[in-house]
Amino acid sequence: MYRDKPFRIRSITKLRAEIAWAKEAVPWTQKVFLADGDALVAKASLLAEVCDALNEAFPNLRRISIYASPQSLALRTVEEMSLLKEKGLTLCYLGIESGDDETLSKLQKGVDGDEMIRVALKAHKAGMKLSTMILLNAGGRKLSQQHALGSARVVNAIQPRFISTLVLTPVPDTPMWDEVQTGEFEELSPVELAAELREFLGALDLKGSIFRSNHASNWLTLSGSLPKDHSAMLRALDEVLAHPENAPFRPAWLRGL
Repeated sequence: MYRDKPFRIRSITKLRAEIAWAKEAVPWTQKVFLADGDALVAKASLLAEVCDALNEAFPNLRRISIYASPQSLALRTVEEMSLLKEKGLTLCYLGIESGDDETLSKLQKGVDGDEMIRVALKAHKAGMKLSTMILLNAGGRKLSQQHALGSARVVNAIQPRFISTLVLTPVPDTPMWDEVQTGEFEELSPVELAAELREFLGALDLKGSIFRSNHASNWLTLSGSLPKDHSAMLRALDEVLAHPENAPFRPAWLRGL
């Protein structure tokens, strides 16, 4: 989605000016998100200066978070991320999308499952928390099971603090859209998506994570803490699969896609 979007790293002078404006406009700020697509690719020294400026501007600041791709995590050393963590950057948002190598290749993610694990664990070593995303429907009907099980394998290895699911929705003028039109890629129905989610959740072995499927793209909303609510969420999905006619699927219009 960012391929046609220009990207540049802004100067610390311009960033300080923006922070100064925000200090006057919203002095009570407690959380800051460093945007946009892959902000962690900026030099660690620049990000450290930004964190210092934010801490100085907002006395009530509790958390700084950032998007992180596997590629930018590969660039950063554990020492650099430890420094940023000390300065308040404590949460990275990582789009895993899938843990299945074939699905990752189709998504052109640029890494395989093992590399995803390796770079994510660097953030853990630095003491940062990870909020990770899995894309249901990313493998279509053909790769559904291996996508679900491969994703669970990667998530289990990473042990993120937060894990959420979204649903991949092909859009016009994309290669996947063309594959849908030719029948090469078969999208999952809401019931099939519930089955894929059941496969994924059933294979999870997490020690202290928060799960959410409340993004607008999801047909089914589910949430809980793992492992505490693991069995309850599986039972809820089993009920959906046993009686899909009574399932609380989100209306198509409410998904806003």
